[in-house]
Amino acid sequence: MASEGLEGEHPSVTLFRQYLRIRTIQPNPDYGAAVAFLEERARQLGLSCQKVEEHWSHDPFEAFKDAEGYIYARGTQDMKCVSIQYLEAVRRLKAEGHHFPRTIHMTFVPDEEVGGHQGMELFVQRPEFQALRAGFALDEGLANPTDAFTVFYSERSPWWLRVTSTGKPGHGSRFIEDTAAEKLHKVVSSVLAFREKERQRLQSNPHLKAGAVTCVNLTKLEGGVAYNVVPATMSASFDFRVAPDVDLKAFEEQLQGWCQAAGEGVTFEFAQKWTESRVTSTDDSDPWWAAFSGVFKDMNLTLEPEIFPAATDSRYLRAVGVPALGFSPMNCTPVLLHDHDERLHEAVFLRGIDIYTRLLPALASVPALPSES
Repeated sequence: MASEGLEGEHPSVTLFRQYLRIRTIQPNPDYGAAVAFLEERARQLGLSCQKVEEHWSHDPFEAFKDAEGYIYARGTQDMKCVSIQYLEAVRRLKAEGHHFPRTIHMTFVPDEEVGGHQGMELFVQRPEFQALRAGFALDEGLANPTDAFTVFYSERSPWWLRVTSTGKPGHGSRFIEDTAAEKLHKVVSSVLAFREKERQRLQSNPHLKAGAVTCVNLTKLEGGVAYNVVPATMSASFDFRVAPDVDLKAFEEQLQGWCQAAGEGVTFEFAQKWTESRVTSTDDSDPWWAAFSGVFKDMNLTLEPEIFPAATDSRYLRAVGVPALGFSPMNCTPVLLHDHDERLHEAVFLRGIDIYTRLLPALASVPALPSES
């Protein structure tokens, strides 16, 4: 505090040094400590203090709850909600003394947001996972703005690729033939034409959902060193999300065809390429689906099965033979994961616990299957 300066040191200097000790350098600034420091100074001086969070109505890590019961915070939908709902459902089941034929395991795995390569992708190969003898898995889903609940039985495969084009360099004042930019433009045009075709297919069919078509976005353009220098190399990066019914071999050949048609010196490489797309059965004859969907029938709740439009850890589970459904019990809720003002109503959150309290016993009571013998 300013009035408690070190012996022989001016209190203002002590305060200055305290502020300097707060690490506010990029890329990991401790803004929370800096804000707390300034708020305390304001309190001591009798000054009012207001924090302004860009694009957020409230501090995204304050977990503010408004008068209507909406909780604002990063993770309310994706997916700290499900973590606590799992824990509270299990707590309730244990308190009621329930026992089931199957064991319920809860896994909390890191790195899903950056691909899961240091998380679930590794975990499913470890002996600890093998020892679980998992027969079925639940993973995250998405909110649904209607009365229905969405459940995801498959997902699109992420293909991240970089197209590199090489051509003749030279001075920016000349009409140079066979430039890297010209050839790259042809590839970009081919990809965006494909994107528009898929977009039109989605929009023209009311029965299709986003996960059922292939999506692509141009996410990076790189190249050049100066305004007046025609670059010898340029590149474009794309984020493809490939629908599960696509012939992946034929699709890669199509990518190669676009590059070849653009001219010599045009190639592509993958930063990520998922080829183990799997579909979890939603047939009424499947015991897992029957158990899952039966709970919603009993509770008179509507289910909407879909293909997940992005990627989750479910793909690693399905790839090793574990059927998985992506489900987050959030109906009557706008989809706001990764968005500003991500929020969830407390009543929806609490209802989710009730749903899991019914869902987990149903799944844990599925009899042993012939494939598990």
